[in-house]
Amino acid sequence: MRKPRIGIFDFACCEGCQLQIVNLEEEILDLLGVVTPVEWREAMSDQAEKGESFDIALVEGSITREEDAERLREIRARAKFLIALGACATIGGVNKLKNNFGMNDVKETVYGEAADMPHLETMPTKALHEVVQVDYMVHGCPIEAAELAHVVRTLLAGKTPTLPAYPVCVECKLKENACRFEFGEICLGPITRAGCGARCPSEGSWCFGCRGLVDDPNTQAAREVMAHYGKTIDDLRGKMLLFNSK
Repeated sequence: MRKPRIGIFDFACCEGCQLQIVNLEEEILDLLGVVTPVEWREAMSDQAEKGESFDIALVEGSITREEDAERLREIRARAKFLIALGACATIGGVNKLKNNFGMNDVKETVYGEAADMPHLETMPTKALHEVVQVDYMVHGCPIEAAELAHVVRTLLAGKTPTLPAYPVCVECKLKENACRFEFGEICLGPITRAGCGARCPSEGSWCFGCRGLVDDPNTQAAREVMAHYGKTIDDLRGKMLLFNSK
């Protein structure tokens, strides 16, 4: 029986989420026993022929050029399931910071006198779902390797993966962490999707929001928390820009 075929692709990103796949260590060997990787630029020398199909395409990175949008559409056409891998792919990530400025200003800041060269053309950053249909998202910067393994294994079993739909604050309370607001910080935990085990607050930092907004954020509760600690909604919006710019 043919094993499911998987392709792994990247766009504008640091490729840290792909390294998390390698960090699966022993589990990656188990996965390789039930799937066939056919395209993975970072880890394979032999790649699939153009036009070959995939059962699952794992795609990391955001879309910052029209030529990349076209390549993503071609990948989508070849894949039964397309999974967005990491913050750049799921919400645009840090790359979306540039959307707060004019594209000419962005290019001039980065490239100076070379900004007008054709090969440096750019556009406002988009997450994958803003270009094509995305079937599942594995959030985070970087992703949680165990969460990716869960999604892939569940799909291979013919079932629908389920991921947390509650905020990071729930995981923080389960770990009995002191609230970062108590330290005078602004934490995005009340409105950010859980699944990371409250990694940043557990290590003494506020939540940066890299997993994106929870589907149904309790905005009233967030307002009450901000008011209790003498913070404003504008303070919160300022922190959201890092990973949740539009």
